[in-house]
Amino acid sequence: MSLAVVILTYNEERHIARALASIAGIATEVFVVDSFSTDRTVELARTHGAAVLQNKFVNQARQFQWALDNAPITAEWIMRLDADEVIEADLAARVGDELPRLGKDIVGVNLKRKHIFLGRWIRHGGRYPLLMLRIWRRGHGRVEDRWMDEHVVVWGGRTVTFEGGFADHNLFDLTSFTDKHNKYATREAMEVLNGRYKLFKSDVELTAKEASRQAAVKRWIKEHLYNRIPYQISAPSYFLYRLIFQLGFLDGKQGLVYHGLQGLWYRFLVGAKVAEFEAAIVHIKDRAEMRAELRRLTGFDL
Repeated sequence: MSLAVVILTYNEERHIARALASIAGIATEVFVVDSFSTDRTVELARTHGAAVLQNKFVNQARQFQWALDNAPITAEWIMRLDADEVIEADLAARVGDELPRLGKDIVGVNLKRKHIFLGRWIRHGGRYPLLMLRIWRRGHGRVEDRWMDEHVVVWGGRTVTFEGGFADHNLFDLTSFTDKHNKYATREAMEVLNGRYKLFKSDVELTAKEASRQAAVKRWIKEHLYNRIPYQISAPSYFLYRLIFQLGFLDGKQGLVYHGLQGLWYRFLVGAKVAEFEAAIVHIKDRAEMRAELRRLTGFDL
């Protein structure tokens, strides 16, 4: 088996060694693509045997696609891993055993990601399992060109799902969590406005054939139903749906914090930012001028 693992980083000295250790037994090539970290991320990555490339960051999608286009990948398979994610021992064993035996008609592998928040596995509220296409055959996959919620899409065959532990376990505090999601909200607001005003080129709708069926269904519901409901109604309703009907209350005190922040505060913040940015551009007729105004407000190069 030959497997290249690609990890994007920026100031991830707290996570990078753990991530690299988790794939040490299965990766034949490891590429860390760094956005000019100011901490020990690059040093630690090289110490653990990774090849380090650096590139100016625009967004996750473009940075990862840059990695696919520029890293000297020779492996048959490629894995996308975030710096704060961990491939657990059972999944690593399954990848090592089963990946080499997959037929040529298989071009992608979905993994079941779980979220660890404040030390607790968030099992409910629709958060497990999150099926994500994270392994694909080289030459059969790319990353969607989106500002937020980008997925790997594949072609030329079908996908399968591997069982095993795959954890998103960020070790930073709540200040970091809210700061990161504030930035995510701005990016997602750009995607919502692009859907309404066609401001810039974006990928077409995600399909189950290209990625996991779960991801495609969630994308369709968000873009065709959720985003058309006033956020003052949709965000609280979504939170209550997660907490009650998807049994989020069973996740305890940590779960209440997580679902409250990620399922209510974040969704409300996205809606509020969409309203704020839309009010600033709705009177503008020229799309180039709309993009210029959003660039001024967000700092994003649209």
